[in-house]
Amino acid sequence: MRSLGALPKPVLILEVIGIAFLLISYLSLNGYVALPAPVGSATAAIVMVFLGIALMLPAAAFMVWAMAQNVAPLLTKDHPRLDKSLSDKPKDKRDDADH
Repeated sequence: MRSLGALPKPVLILEVIGIAFLLISYLSLNGYVALPAPVGSATAAIVMVFLGIALMLPAAAFMVWAMAQNVAPLLTKDHPRLDKSLSDKPKDKRDDADH
């Protein structure tokens, strides 16, 4: 598994901002932090939760794509066709039954 430091800087920054939104909304809803009136309501906290999750999605997508490249490289990278070995043989050798 790749470390979080392997993520591109913009994706890592979005991840940190998303976590900050989730943390602020949690602290606001439980009364640990008093926010100003426009962002101190429960509706604003719910919006911050969804915004925090949305900002964390690019990092999740990047990690899933990196894992897919490691697990199934034939599906995600350009490799030569597997049946190339059949095209290298002459036609009479390919159809030979060897009996």
